[in-house]
Amino acid sequence: MAQAIRPRPPVSLFATDGRSHPLQQALVTVTVVLGVLAFVTAMFHNLHLLSSWAGLVGILTGAYGQYVSVTTRERFLLVIGMGAAAIGFFLGMAHGGLFGGIVG
Repeated sequence: MAQAIRPRPPVSLFATDGRSHPLQQALVTVTVVLGVLAFVTAMFHNLHLLSSWAGLVGILTGAYGQYVSVTTRERFLLVIGMGAAAIGFFLGMAHGGLFGGIVG
């Protein structure tokens, strides 16, 4: 019995399954944007509220994105965005935190 031989797609870190994933793409985009925002604003002491909140939301968005991600490309970008968000979050917390100066 002869079997049909399917051509194998080239192996790539950014390989996709050829389908559209709008929810996952939105989560990747939001996570990367929030990660960059948190990372950049963490370099300024007076922007600790923005960096800590953007970092926290970026971490949570990236975690949910990891949960529903389908392709390696999505997971790769989510990890990069979550790493930047985490650095921004931790530096924002060190500079004053989520409610620094407003509450308490």
